[in-house]
Amino acid sequence: MERLQKIMARAGVASRRKSEEMIVAGRVTVNNELITELGFQVKKGDEVKVDGVPITKESPVYYLFYKPKNVLSAVRDDRDRPVVTDFFQFETRRIYPVGRLDFDTTGVLLLTNDGDLTQELTHPKHEIDKTYIATLSALPSEEGLKQLERGVVIDGKKTRPATVEVISINKVKQKAVVSLTIHEGWNHQVKKMFEAIGCPVNALKREKLAFLTLKGLTHPGDYRQLSAYEVQQLKQLSSKK
Repeated sequence: MERLQKIMARAGVASRRKSEEMIVAGRVTVNNELITELGFQVKKGDEVKVDGVPITKESPVYYLFYKPKNVLSAVRDDRDRPVVTDFFQFETRRIYPVGRLDFDTTGVLLLTNDGDLTQELTHPKHEIDKTYIATLSALPSEEGLKQLERGVVIDGKKTRPATVEVISINKVKQKAVVSLTIHEGWNHQVKKMFEAIGCPVNALKREKLAFLTLKGLTHPGDYRQLSAYEVQQLKQLSSKK
């Protein structure tokens, strides 16, 4: 037997966390009985339905996506804004983004229907590296960069130590391009970190997620499936801690 939310995640309904929200909201039945208990165990042969629709185990799929600017990292939007799954309308499996990038941020984003891997990759304990390239509208001071490396306080919490590299500086235009590698994924975290040292972000791009880069993806909106080896690497990475 397995927990209901794990069965839902494996079927590609949503991540385990989102599946738990669906259960608590009264959207899930097992053998036509409403289940709101998160620890409920599903036996082989039980029929699970979400919103009255039976779920079936889908084959896992993994896409690396070059997210364009002004696209939501979501599967739907009540304000009818573009979402990342708009680019995968051919895909019959229920995929969703692993984590999210801000609406106006571009770059590497993973989409999958593998709820277990999503849960592992987004859990803070695994410290998955995320590298961003930020175009700043002010020149960072040496002390400011050191603050980022040590951690800065945003929204009442101190960020973990980060890796910082200055890529270019334009003293005439008072602009700079800086690479920042972090482990967390808080809301608007990178922008807030730079704002904390007095350097507002004009443009932001995620260049790297773990070992995955934009190599081979030339334009925003491009995507490719991960190889079996890459998937295995991600699973090993997420199970290390």
